[in-house]
Amino acid sequence: MISEDMDGEPRWIHPDVTLTRVPYTRANGKIVRRDKIDVPDSFGAGVLCLIDRNGSYPSACSAVPLAPNKLLHTGPLDAFDKTQAGICLIDIPKWTRRDMPHPLGRLVGRPDEHGRVWVTTPHIKQLERLAREGHLDGAPHIHDSWTGKANESLFKPFYEATRKARAELVEAGGEPYKAYKTRLSIALRLLWPKRAEQKSPFWRPDWRMSMVAEASVRHWTTAFKPVQAGHVLIGLRNVDQSIFWPPPGTPPGTYWIGTAFGEVKRRFIESGEIILEGDD
Repeated sequence: MISEDMDGEPRWIHPDVTLTRVPYTRANGKIVRRDKIDVPDSFGAGVLCLIDRNGSYPSACSAVPLAPNKLLHTGPLDAFDKTQAGICLIDIPKWTRRDMPHPLGRLVGRPDEHGRVWVTTPHIKQLERLAREGHLDGAPHIHDSWTGKANESLFKPFYEATRKARAELVEAGGEPYKAYKTRLSIALRLLWPKRAEQKSPFWRPDWRMSMVAEASVRHWTTAFKPVQAGHVLIGLRNVDQSIFWPPPGTPPGTYWIGTAFGEVKRRFIESGEIILEGDD
């Protein structure tokens, strides 16, 4: 029932702009492919404002709803029980806005024969909130479920430890910081290893996908605020990159600039420039 698509990552580009993958040569001579976005003149004068969130995954661990014990089959539910966490089978809600991606991200691309998808608790909570705010016609109908008693602080010690380590290492930079990022990724992946030979003390795909879904939901929600305030969102990528099209000198003001978890890095490029990535 659980798949990698359950993360709900947006991977979205505005339908009126053009994204192409173009070759780019790194300093070491290696040729890779990177994004290039061309914004039509109808969008008016502006620049691409690239916003990258720091530590999206470990930050999500600060309060991700999880069931510490095994999931039990709780079947169809009249309403979502906030004391429970797990996975639910729901209809894909209708989303007609063109200025924001669907709240379920890439989940909507793989429905079953009845147009339903399995989602984790973070997305159920997000859909219920959007329904209360009038952005959806109603709360999701839950056709089936596997749940357990919810705990939102299970990963908080991990979050606190990684936040403290980042604060110490981000200033030093170099190899110690790169090693920290690598170890962090390995620790989170061990919840659901890709290779059978990777030994893990736990095997909890529901924890893994709930954590990534929580990061996706926070990423989407943070981008929705400036859109509601009138800013134009060009792209929402994975769980950490937002791309806006503001007039020069007027970027979205709802993000905090800094090096801590949840804060962002920001830079500006012209339409048609190659969008570089961290290893570049």
